[in-house]
Amino acid sequence: MPEKYTYLLIDLACLVFPFAFSFHPRLNFHKQWKYFFPACIAVALFFLVWDYFFVAGNVWSFNTRYITGFHLLNLPIEECLFFICVPYACVFTYHAVALSFNLSRYGNAANYLSWGLVAFLVVSGTLNISKLYTSVTFLLLAVFLILLRKRRGSFLPSFYLSFAIILLPFFISNGLLTGTGLAQPVVIYNGKFNMGLRMFTIPFEDTFYGMLLILMNVAGFEYLKERAVVAAGGV
Repeated sequence: MPEKYTYLLIDLACLVFPFAFSFHPRLNFHKQWKYFFPACIAVALFFLVWDYFFVAGNVWSFNTRYITGFHLLNLPIEECLFFICVPYACVFTYHAVALSFNLSRYGNAANYLSWGLVAFLVVSGTLNISKLYTSVTFLLLAVFLILLRKRRGSFLPSFYLSFAIILLPFFISNGLLTGTGLAQPVVIYNGKFNMGLRMFTIPFEDTFYGMLLILMNVAGFEYLKERAVVAAGGV
């Protein structure tokens, strides 16, 4: 397989098993697509605009060795697919966790965790305000967590557990993108715009970037589900 398909194959590898198990009779995630895809597309558009400006500003770039060469504006098509494939896998995991565990009683604990994260993110983002990737990622995640402060008894406990589960495949897939097992990284970060801290080969900020991406998808997914219940006359 030519190297130019590397990023595309990483995208598809993230998707294949969650997609296959979406039709499992206990999970039936395919029946949730009407909520997932509108939320995912809206969030993807937000991140693609963010991505566009960061690529234009040389915050990060993409190794032409590992992409097919097809672009949407200045973004590789693989990067665009990333914002569909990864959220699909993660929201599927969240859906499975929410079905398997009743975590609503942990709403207060999730709320305390959120406020602890907000404090860390605001302080770190402010101290690194000149480092664009760090400050934008940390402060946006902090703002979004604050906006979700009223949701402490609903999806946040399931989100935090599912995110903890997701971290292992996240480190594998993101590690491939940032260099593990490859001669060169797929995604090249400009060190001027981040703290320079790495978790293996992964920039420290990527964990929080991923958290924001998945949290926005889960929040949109749950919002559309609630709207459907209200429209149907439910509680």
